[in-house]
Amino acid sequence: MRVLSRRVQQILRPKPHEDSFYYTDLLHLCKTTGNLKKAHAQVVVAGHEKDAFIATKLIDKYFLFSNLELACKVFDNLSEPDAFCRNVVIKGYANVGPFGEALNIYNAMRWRGISPNKYTYPFVLKACGADGASKKGQVIHGHTVKCGLDLDLFVGNSLVAFYVKCQEIEVSRKMFDGIPQRDIVTWNSMISGYVVNGYVNDAIQLFYDMLRDEGVVGPDQTTFATVLPAFAQVADIHAGYWIHRYIVKTGMELDSAVGTGLILLYSNCGFVSQARAIFDMISVRSVVAWSAIIRCYGTHGLVQQALTLFRQLVEAGLFPDDIVFLSLLSACSHAGLVEQGWQLFHSMETYGVGKREAHYACIVDMLGRAGDLEKAVEFIQSMPVQPGKNVYGALLGACRIHKNMELAEMAAEKLFVLDPNNAGRYVILAQMYEEAGRWQDASKLRKVVKEKEIKKPIGYSSVELESGRKRFAETWIKMSISNHGKRDVLWLL
Repeated sequence: MRVLSRRVQQILRPKPHEDSFYYTDLLHLCKTTGNLKKAHAQVVVAGHEKDAFIATKLIDKYFLFSNLELACKVFDNLSEPDAFCRNVVIKGYANVGPFGEALNIYNAMRWRGISPNKYTYPFVLKACGADGASKKGQVIHGHTVKCGLDLDLFVGNSLVAFYVKCQEIEVSRKMFDGIPQRDIVTWNSMISGYVVNGYVNDAIQLFYDMLRDEGVVGPDQTTFATVLPAFAQVADIHAGYWIHRYIVKTGMELDSAVGTGLILLYSNCGFVSQARAIFDMISVRSVVAWSAIIRCYGTHGLVQQALTLFRQLVEAGLFPDDIVFLSLLSACSHAGLVEQGWQLFHSMETYGVGKREAHYACIVDMLGRAGDLEKAVEFIQSMPVQPGKNVYGALLGACRIHKNMELAEMAAEKLFVLDPNNAGRYVILAQMYEEAGRWQDASKLRKVVKEKEIKKPIGYSSVELESGRKRFAETWIKMSISNHGKRDVLWLL
């Protein structure tokens, strides 16, 4: 850093008759806002502040350092910025905000008769997606069609990403299918869109389609970081092994994002030792990676190992986030470690982590599992935030375990307001009524569910065949077993 600082100081000394390339090289060397301001001053003294080429580089650097005020001053000082300069400003606003300003620059650009190009639209669409401006983005989409750029690779990729951000997954897939020559960014954007919006099986299928596409060199780190959560959700250990071998065989760096995905996959499949081996292989571990391995140990009942990892995380100089505490509190709840759970809960503020409803629900669950329902109710009443469905859901579950009917009815009454379309809440109370011999109350509750047309989500079982993963509704399987027998069902599958 000292060498670079001396180099910058040397190059900052005024030199006569320097051209634009000298100043752009100078700006490239500036790694701090202070050095950038000194270079800017030299540009002004030399009389080059009106040079569009140098000004554009200055604007880009100021946005990089999140100094929007000086970036705007440089831009406003130009008499007639060209399309390249305006694109840089739009990109800056799209990256750091305010996102609406990117659209304002774009509109001013068109009003002045400056034609946007294929580098303009990706940044404008990115800003619309980040701002949640779906209607404005659709208008921009219409502009790309009018100027014939909607099928351009860069613009097409940005349209896929924009509609993903707007949760319009079908439109996004239509954009994806319309791109004639897709690159790895196209595939990654669409796979990510499916995963983020909950279309796990579609994401997996698209990943396999990408592997069969001869136009794609191969999956990269972003591909794996994107698709691994989908494989983790369906607990596909074979895919995990394949991806793991691919990374080793190709010499791909196991970064924190990919490593975290593998940890989650191995954890969901019950392979704790493999998950820990992956964690140990990650050279630079993020808090997310620590959170994944802590969750892995906690989920499989290895609470002391999870607590040890938490201490190691803090000793490494990292700050735990709310997900780390959520994993630890859940682990303590299931293991019956009430004292440790309380200590962790109260230590959250020490690390600057705010408590969410999920954290309060873990404490209620912990107290409920320990049989201290009275203290759980007192805790709910003393909460600084309004108790939500997760808190009362935890209380209802504890009442089911300890057969406390009176408290269960109170919790259920709250849930019927907070979470009215969750069939599971009604089922738990109905089953408690039946176990207590209150058949009339159970019948009334089930009648309410039927009248309100509250439906329980259909469960699915998946079977892996040579042609791919197949899903079958549980009701179909049960019906087939009753009609044909288990052997016939297996033959049908």
